[in-house]
Amino acid sequence: MPELAPLVQVKSLSKSFVLERSWGGKPTSVLKAVDNISFSVAKGEVFGLVGESGCGKTTIGKLICGMFSPDSGQILYDGRDITHLNQKERRSLCTEIQFIFQDPYSSLNPRMTVWQTLSEPIAINGLLPKSEIGKRVDKLLDCVGLASYTKSRYPHEFSGGQRQRIGIARALALNPKFIVCDEPVSALDVSIQAQVLNLLADLKDEFGLTYIFIAHGLNVIKHLSDRVAVMYLGKIMETAPKEGLSNPINPYTKALMSAIPIPDPNRKRERILLSGDVPSPINPGPGCRFASRCFAASPECSLSEPPAQEYEKGHFASCFNAAPAN
Repeated sequence: MPELAPLVQVKSLSKSFVLERSWGGKPTSVLKAVDNISFSVAKGEVFGLVGESGCGKTTIGKLICGMFSPDSGQILYDGRDITHLNQKERRSLCTEIQFIFQDPYSSLNPRMTVWQTLSEPIAINGLLPKSEIGKRVDKLLDCVGLASYTKSRYPHEFSGGQRQRIGIARALALNPKFIVCDEPVSALDVSIQAQVLNLLADLKDEFGLTYIFIAHGLNVIKHLSDRVAVMYLGKIMETAPKEGLSNPINPYTKALMSAIPIPDPNRKRERILLSGDVPSPINPGPGCRFASRCFAASPECSLSEPPAQEYEKGHFASCFNAAPAN
């Protein structure tokens, strides 16, 4: 089977945030949110980003969507360099790239009805004549499982799951090709999470979408993703097809996998308990980000950064002492 052409390519992307400045305006404390990240997402693929809070997952998504400007590196969309676009160019690109936010409560304007929320981007971008916008809004609501009569309601009149469906409908309003899903189910009840995940899967097939799916849990990521990248403190530690995560290579991924509960009382998984302190993202040091907590660390790990190596087809890991679990 031939490999699909990449829709999004991220090359050596870095982003830092200034936390403190001196009286003269010189940065004195800088947080490295994303540090020299590279990956690609094929057309029609769901690429998962997983990791602890603060590891840089959401920052990557916002960099791709133009909400942040990178310090260095390059972002290509369908072969076009979109790293530094002006306001007019970025606005034209929003019809192809959209973002689903994590919090369905704060991501919707409480003073706008569903009709206003969904019709506004269509009208501003001139995608349809005014006479056709109503039909488009009704279709969007139907696509996400909401009745058309709800378009006159305000966000506070909906449950959390329903609000996230409205957020999904808003992301679909401009007929995008690529959507960044930023932990779209983490704020929802467990009983609702599966419904939203299945909805996203159905919409991907129906509209031929490409996703970057960001989440904390590997079990959620594996449900929807084709490939998964595991992040830690601004770095990608391991990238693999979702089947490859059952045989992790990087020690950090092994520790994450060991924390996933097995839904069988007769089976037990040996839990890997990490010790040591999490390095500061402000001053992480020259070596591997995970070295201070790694059970397989050697002196070399604290001195230099391990390069990414391919151990199996499509399965990459950054570790000097990497070894498959099986």
